Amino acid sequence: MRLILILCLFWFHTAWTQNLKVGVAKRMVTPDPLLPVSGGIGTPKSVKEKKGELSIRAVVIRSGDEKVAWVSIDNLGWPAALGNKTRALLPDFKHILISATHTHSAPDAYAFPDETGHHYADLEYLDRCTRIMAECIIEAEKTQVDAEVKVSYGKAANGIAYNYYAPDLYDPNVGVIQFLNGEKPIATLVNYAIHPEVIGSKQGILSPDLCGPLYDYIEEKGGGMGMFINGAQGGMVTADNRRKEGEVNTWEECQRIGRLLGSEALRLLQVGKRVDQPLLKIRSQILVFPVENPQMKYILEKSPLGYGKGNQVETVQYLIELGPVKILTIPGEALPNIGYYLKRKMNTPYPFLFGLTNDAFGYILSKVDYDSFEKYNYITRTSLGESTGEILIERSLELIKK
Repeated sequence: MRLILILCLFWFHTAWTQNLKVGVAKRMVTPDPLLPVSGGIGTPKSVKEKKGELSIRAVVIRSGDEKVAWVSIDNLGWPAALGNKTRALLPDFKHILISATHTHSAPDAYAFPDETGHHYADLEYLDRCTRIMAECIIEAEKTQVDAEVKVSYGKAANGIAYNYYAPDLYDPNVGVIQFLNGEKPIATLVNYAIHPEVIGSKQGILSPDLCGPLYDYIEEKGGGMGMFINGAQGGMVTADNRRKEGEVNTWEECQRIGRLLGSEALRLLQVGKRVDQPLLKIRSQILVFPVENPQMKYILEKSPLGYGKGNQVETVQYLIELGPVKILTIPGEALPNIGYYLKRKMNTPYPFLFGLTNDAFGYILSKVDYDSFEKYNYITRTSLGESTGEILIERSLELIKK
């Protein structure tokens, strides 16, 4: 009888200490006055107006002794050189995942140098974003409440994304995680592979692109704070705005695609799985990539952000398990075939890939795809080299199998 009592007390203690807590926060980071926007390597383009607001969004999750922050920012990419400034402000917070939504209508966060070594990034704005990011994480942790998880994964409707190089070679699946306090949604995270470049960098408009209407739709429908994290959208999985002239690069098209993605995410949640007190497991490893591409090496050496010199770069990769959900981070834009392969090896009905997370090293393609087709000239030039994809796959499988 005494043994049974001890076991019961142990069970109750374990259940209590594993109680899932979740908190959220968001801040607008639209620059005022407006800044030029960047769609990639090259000089940022001047803007005359804004459509929507750029934001930073944070979710802090705690289970027992484990806690992690998921942060998103509306930007083309968010290098670790900037993310580490936020981490330095929160030395007691061990696990912080920072993802860029990849909008092509936000200020330059890479400080891309031109052929003379000059850059056009507003370093003061970038520093302000790193501080606001830390404030978001602090607020999210303070507002934590008891939470459950609802998760779903499935094929989204047509008309959201397609592959510009080969229309059907993209991942149509969307993963959705919703955190709830009782029956009240706290936040809804949408994980989908797409380039938010409906407006792009050449329209003179600063914008979160389709991500803004996605957030708005989720929040209007009572899904809590909306959040978007990209997937394996490299080469060239873009927004499906194949429409008639005048309807292509518009805010109205951002609204159509963003709201359609939000609608599909909430539709999938209706048949999703509810998980009470999922166990949170966090694993990470250091990835090291050689810099084989001369153009990328020049950017890394000349940027004022402090990437450092040398023939290699390193970053932190995570594998997060939240009950049946598995989340693998990718430090750039992996091509869809790499994304499909890694998802298949994750051995779960709920595989999530957090692309452009904890770094943004351009396109990640396999050795056999590197410089293989004329269509791939651009993504080859904007990748670290031909071995990046092979290293990512090999090391990811090691992390998955641990």
